[in-house]
Amino acid sequence: MTSRASSSALRKTAKSAAKSAVKSAVKNKAPAKPAKRSVAKAPAKAGALPEWNLDDLYSGIDAPEIERDLEEMDADCIAFEADYKGKLAEHTARDDGGEWLARAVRRYEAIDDLAGRLGSFAGLIHAGDSVDPAISKFYGDISERLTAASTHLLFFPLELNRIDDEVIERAMQTLALNHYRPWIEDLRKDKPYQLEDRVEQLFHEKSQTGYSAWNRLFDQTIAGLRFKVAGKELAIEPTLTLLQDRDGAKRKAAAEALAKTFKANERSFALITNTLAKDKDISDRWRGFQDVADSRHLNNRVEREVVDALVSSVRAAYPKLSHRYYQLKARWFKKKKLAHWDRNAPLPFAATSTIAWPEAKDMVLSAYRGFSSDMADIAQRFFDDRWIDAPVRPGKAPGAFSHPTTPSAHPYVLMNYQGKPRDVMTLAHELGHGVHQVLAAKNGALMAPTPLTLAETASVFGEMLTFKRLLRETKNPKQRQALLAGKVEDMINTVVRQIAFYSFERAVHTERKNGELTAERIGQIWLSVQTESLGEAIEIKPGYENFWMYIPHFIHSPFYVYAYAFGDCLVNSLYAVYENAAEGFAERYLAMLAAGGTKHYSELLRPFGLDAKDPKFWDGGLSVIAGMIDELEAMG
Repeated sequence: MTSRASSSALRKTAKSAAKSAVKSAVKNKAPAKPAKRSVAKAPAKAGALPEWNLDDLYSGIDAPEIERDLEEMDADCIAFEADYKGKLAEHTARDDGGEWLARAVRRYEAIDDLAGRLGSFAGLIHAGDSVDPAISKFYGDISERLTAASTHLLFFPLELNRIDDEVIERAMQTLALNHYRPWIEDLRKDKPYQLEDRVEQLFHEKSQTGYSAWNRLFDQTIAGLRFKVAGKELAIEPTLTLLQDRDGAKRKAAAEALAKTFKANERSFALITNTLAKDKDISDRWRGFQDVADSRHLNNRVEREVVDALVSSVRAAYPKLSHRYYQLKARWFKKKKLAHWDRNAPLPFAATSTIAWPEAKDMVLSAYRGFSSDMADIAQRFFDDRWIDAPVRPGKAPGAFSHPTTPSAHPYVLMNYQGKPRDVMTLAHELGHGVHQVLAAKNGALMAPTPLTLAETASVFGEMLTFKRLLRETKNPKQRQALLAGKVEDMINTVVRQIAFYSFERAVHTERKNGELTAERIGQIWLSVQTESLGEAIEIKPGYENFWMYIPHFIHSPFYVYAYAFGDCLVNSLYAVYENAAEGFAERYLAMLAAGGTKHYSELLRPFGLDAKDPKFWDGGLSVIAGMIDELEAMG
């Protein structure tokens, strides 16, 4: 998962920088310099796992360069405000307005890059250990410094958007300013929703004691939860992993432990959810957004009708996708129905061996190299230069992400690798993000970030390359069946499950407008959308009503989740073009990634003959999943 920064990194706090890529949910004290730690103990048979080296950002939370850069950032922000505030419209209208404004944008971008470095380091080290008091304090302090400094820059995009269209267009005829045309035009799409300067400043400064504080509370609460399974107290990540264990008794025990701990904390999670939904409703109302998800659509630079068409297509396809697959899976387990904790259970005929880290690395890199040597070479650097943090550790952020940091540095990938086939696909997914972020970095801090919809396209394409290669190399019929079924499950989790999540969020945010929702009511909404999406073959047992609590996307990035379905369906269509393409597809694909945020998704897809606005487009992507289920049914 990645995030878009349509405005300055300073306008994001260290919180959003840290969570820009959290992909899926989830007391040992971490030293100040995690890059210097010895390699953590790996799961059995998984091999030695790498920990990232953050020295390319800073050597530790006590590095003197941090205070130096903070002071430089503060001084640069104050000077920028003094030089430009209240002057943009007048100076841009002059004959040399284009050159003058281009110099201003370059200074703004340089500050953005420095702030991105500081915020990224704070976020990454906190993701490595979110329960260490010293790291938590550092994280909070950096976040506050970034927010305070950025108040001096708030005027710039606001004033820029108030310049008349004719004046800004004339200024962009200057070569220096025309370089930033994509960013300026993108920024001006926010114009109808921006507020008076002092209100914007209030919203910005209050974020530290508002939604950012509640986000942080969620993170610390999740990281601190313990789940008692078979006499052991586990953190959330290993407990969730047990839901994929081969032993049905362990899956059940894990689900019951999750349900018990969630139940004990339901009031806290309900309060966090209600508060953030109300906070968003207030912001949306002030800015004039009509629909609860419109701000996300604007951020993604995707039209509401396109998302609505995607959602409608997926929901209409539930019976031929998830309902049908889970009926098939229940039959493989010789049952009429599967308990909800068996939804992701390994298939009875699937291989049982653990995939060691070196093997996972080779699987992904060989798949990437088969597509493009350039793509593989970039991915190789993540291993060679220690840009990956793979072990499971107490206090570490759950799930996985690839965080772009800032163009003057490079991305970092976080995983919780445990040797499962899905972990290999997660590695392929996050490296897809990483390659994308490396290629797009040349566009600079303002134009490198990509809308979520295209960001997830890059990651899912990396997964597809790896899956197709493994499928070709697997000769055993039963293992091919297991591999194909695993891919179908991943696609269902990416498409069906995420659209169900989106439907859940829409219902919660819409109902919250009329007052607070109890934990019980939120649970009822959760069960409703889950029942609709999973079908009759999945039996939902007591306790599942609170499984909405651990999904970080609902907290950090409301309505983010549809980007996964968007990306998966898009990749299905994109891969079909690849399989039928003549020479040159890889070059076109990498050029699409290298464009970063300089082009609209529709323009980037045009060279491939794809149009997401076509009502039949989504049905085509979904038919690929249905076709795989057809193949599985034919296997028996």
